[in-house]
Amino acid sequence: MELSSVPTDAELRGLAQSVADETQRQRLMLVTAESCTGGWIAKTLTDLPGSSVWFAAGVVTYSYEAKQALLGVDPRTLERVGAVSEEVALQMVAGALARFGAGVTVAVTGIAGPSGGTADKPVGTVWIAWKRRGGYAHAQLFQFTGDREAVRRQTVAAALAGLRKTLTE
Repeated sequence: MELSSVPTDAELRGLAQSVADETQRQRLMLVTAESCTGGWIAKTLTDLPGSSVWFAAGVVTYSYEAKQALLGVDPRTLERVGAVSEEVALQMVAGALARFGAGVTVAVTGIAGPSGGTADKPVGTVWIAWKRRGGYAHAQLFQFTGDREAVRRQTVAAALAGLRKTLTE
């Protein structure tokens, strides 16, 4: 599946199932930290039967205050670079992993639209970060297109595809 296309529900379920299978095979617990997707990644994963075996928690943090309180994001970082940034995505993923003691996590922060974009960060700008316990966190910048739902759906697919890659590397 090309990530620039808008994935179908069946494609999202397929990605989620591959993440679930690998997470369970490795006996890991998974955590999500979401902003622009509003919990859609967690929903997609927990729609799968038996997800309580490998899914620990999902946190939705839209506000700066929530990112700070629930994920330990540094307020100076938010002030300096804003919520939609590599630095914040990496702090979100590290905070989620530390807070919930899981084995693997994903964090997303972005601008789904239709408003909120700027010249530097237009609508569709999304940072996604992934981390395994004991491994290095990595983040990637995406520029998705389409309306709010399309941007969010593409973000969910990219987050799940990255989780699958993180689990199998």
